Amino acid sequence: MHLDSFIASAALLLAVTSLAVALFRHLGLGSILGLLVAGVVVGPHSPGPYITTHVEDVRHFTELGVVMLLFLIGLEMKPERLWAMRREVFGFGSAQILLAGLGIAGYAALGGEPWRTALLIGLTLALSSTAFAMQLLQERGEFASRHGRGAFAVLLMQDLAVVPLLALVPLLSERAAISGGIPLWEQLLILVGMFLALWLFGRYLVPFALDRLARHQNREGFLLVVLLAVFFAAWAMHQAGLSMALGAFLMGMLLSGSRYNLQIQASIEPYKGLLMSLFFVAVGMSIDLGALAERPLIFLQHAAAVVAIKLAVLFPLALAFGYVKRDAVRLTFLLAQAGEFGFVLFGSALALGVIDDAAFVMAVGVISLSMLVTPLLVRLGDRLARRMGAREGGEGAASLSEIAGREEERRVVIAGYGRVGHTVATLLQASDVPFIAFDTDPERVRQGQANGHPVHYGDVADPQLLAAAHVERAALVLITVDRGAVALRTVSMVRGGCPQVPIIARARDLEACGQLIRAGATDAFPEAVEASLRLGAEALRRVGAAPDGVEQLVQGVRERGYELVR
Repeated sequence: MHLDSFIASAALLLAVTSLAVALFRHLGLGSILGLLVAGVVVGPHSPGPYITTHVEDVRHFTELGVVMLLFLIGLEMKPERLWAMRREVFGFGSAQILLAGLGIAGYAALGGEPWRTALLIGLTLALSSTAFAMQLLQERGEFASRHGRGAFAVLLMQDLAVVPLLALVPLLSERAAISGGIPLWEQLLILVGMFLALWLFGRYLVPFALDRLARHQNREGFLLVVLLAVFFAAWAMHQAGLSMALGAFLMGMLLSGSRYNLQIQASIEPYKGLLMSLFFVAVGMSIDLGALAERPLIFLQHAAAVVAIKLAVLFPLALAFGYVKRDAVRLTFLLAQAGEFGFVLFGSALALGVIDDAAFVMAVGVISLSMLVTPLLVRLGDRLARRMGAREGGEGAASLSEIAGREEERRVVIAGYGRVGHTVATLLQASDVPFIAFDTDPERVRQGQANGHPVHYGDVADPQLLAAAHVERAALVLITVDRGAVALRTVSMVRGGCPQVPIIARARDLEACGQLIRAGATDAFPEAVEASLRLGAEALRRVGAAPDGVEQLVQGVRERGYELVR
């Protein structure tokens, strides 16, 4: 039964996804598996009511979530870090595609497929799902770990392999006229032109526009320019025949050194999360239960064979490239599924007659099922890795993400980089205490970075920025802004998002001090009263009062909540 009303379809989708995600997270299986199951339930191949038959259109639209995900990853990936990973990207990634592709192609050929079809199936199913792997790594906080960086390197090489695979489809087809294609020199010219346009746009135009919008506190314009940058990069690489996600990743890298990078991340994160959730639902909707039920054993055999071949290839390759066993196991099980690019490639192959309808349905089903079991495979990989770690005498060295997490637990977050924020930052730096500061004035941010301080553009009262900066791991949050209403809002937001983190705030007077404490500040210091105490203490010393007595008096005033001078 198809729901004609948009409101009814939206209500059904939200009800089913909410229930499925809550249930699967309660069972410890993760939200992605819940979204996939929800997609199966509301899809056109389910016996109950469904929301649409245009699943492919929905999936194309929600692939923008993958584009935004790669953009956010690019924001965290400096070009020098990418260059340092070149051995894993081009060595490990290329070897995985070729070996897994040939293994799956051999399996398909043994099943009776022509060599053209077998080769296409093998190389396509050798690719893994960027959406699933990256989302799982982000959810688990393992992107900076050894196996997380290795998985990213392999996935990046797979995105680069899009061009030759797309070119392979018409070459394998008996229908396509090879001479009718675009000449090679023209393709190269388009590719170079798009890369140049992307570099100019991300290196100069976008930072210039963001700087002007930030100076005028134009948040809506700021968000729209960021979205334009992401979509322009995706479009440019698509025009050049590359992956849209790769274009977004490159744009993210171009903006990774910007002082606005954390605010950019905070602006994009909500849209990425929504579109990624819908993407997983759309993948679930693609599973044709009826067609697969006609040959269930063959379907399960094919899916199991693809996963088994990728496991058999990835694990020894990871060991050969220097990964310890526990990291190799985690990486292997994380990348054992087939990828979303297979939907596009097999669709093109079907149109050109390289595969028939039955092979297309089976291939799409195998991709979808491998994605469906990915969270379970990752849990299995974790269990095996822990056992290997125990046999090797413990878990060994901490991962990069764990080390980063420990450093962030000591880090102080400063909200506001005016005269007070600058003074606090200087004292922290002199004492070798790590910190990060935020301000909404681009000029202050520029001055702070010129002083060698880690100052970023952003509003700490923005919940998404709190998440992007990992404020929940901070040792302390210092609110140094001088506007009372802004300070109150910031304290309230930080306390609501990070209830365990101590907050110290600056206040103008005792009344403002009380308001900040009621809003959630752990402590607040009225600068007018503090200046008066300092002045009075100095006066007492100069007229002969004992220094110890003066210090006790001042400290007593502070400890009694400034009651003496109230």
